[in-house]
Amino acid sequence: MSFLLKSTRARAEVWKPLFQKALPDLAFHIWPETGNPEDVRFMAAWEPPADLLQRFPNLEVLFSVGAGVDQFDMSAIPEHVTIIRMIEPGLTDGMVDYVLWATLTLHREILTYLAQQKQHVWKTRHNKIASQRRVGVMGLGTLGTPVARALAHAGFNCRGWSRSRHAVPDVTCYAGAEELDAFLAETDILVCLLPLTDATRGMLNADLFAKLPKGAQVINVARGAHLVTQDLLAALDSGQIGAAILDVTDPEPLPAESPLWAHPNVLVTPHVASNSQTETAGRVLLDTVQRYLAGERDFPSKVDRSKGY
Repeated sequence: MSFLLKSTRARAEVWKPLFQKALPDLAFHIWPETGNPEDVRFMAAWEPPADLLQRFPNLEVLFSVGAGVDQFDMSAIPEHVTIIRMIEPGLTDGMVDYVLWATLTLHREILTYLAQQKQHVWKTRHNKIASQRRVGVMGLGTLGTPVARALAHAGFNCRGWSRSRHAVPDVTCYAGAEELDAFLAETDILVCLLPLTDATRGMLNADLFAKLPKGAQVINVARGAHLVTQDLLAALDSGQIGAAILDVTDPEPLPAESPLWAHPNVLVTPHVASNSQTETAGRVLLDTVQRYLAGERDFPSKVDRSKGY
């Protein structure tokens, strides 16, 4: 029985000793060295090999080294293989930090002040306090829920929307397509933390922007494919959207000729909102493997194939 890691050398250097100490009978291999392919029961990867079933016929668990699994070709992964997303404290903390920063940047109109600085303009704007700003989080999963809690704790008038019903302290929660319009109508800063599925691809589009209050602002920290870029640019130019902070784009890296780079009301960061922390991620991974070997099969981060996340 073995574990195969197809990821970075930095992860391998930390994770292999962890596994060897805790599970000495579980061989740990680092891609492209695989040992006997028939012995591989566990694999962790960002993108698994295309010939997964043929190459590793006895694979039981596939771990994503990231919080999402949209990069996986689900049709190439046998139904009997359990798929588990990476959810660990460092990843969550990083996302909370980034969204708080991005929300405060938009809330305090920092993009306007940066533009004024370039023009040597000294001009003040009226400040709102956090409780006067309605922030809406789309997606109340393992990242969206702690983000919404942190925004509420920071004093923002926070609401959340998700496919299914959630209850989050101090957050007004909406659920399902029938409540989406009401959620959007009461959102000044929209944060996208939705999983990328066929249903959510291109969801940040002209129709959705039109349902937000005029001048609303957008933060996308989910996936670039959630956003229809041309619709955002048109909404920015019309004033329907006041500003946007984008940590993800489609494609990535963002092409040099993209108008997003130079737009005065757009701030782009290179997919840095959050990354799994090597040490804590390794311990979470090890704990999950140990629990699986002990017979446990129900994990909060287990992917529901019918939902795509």
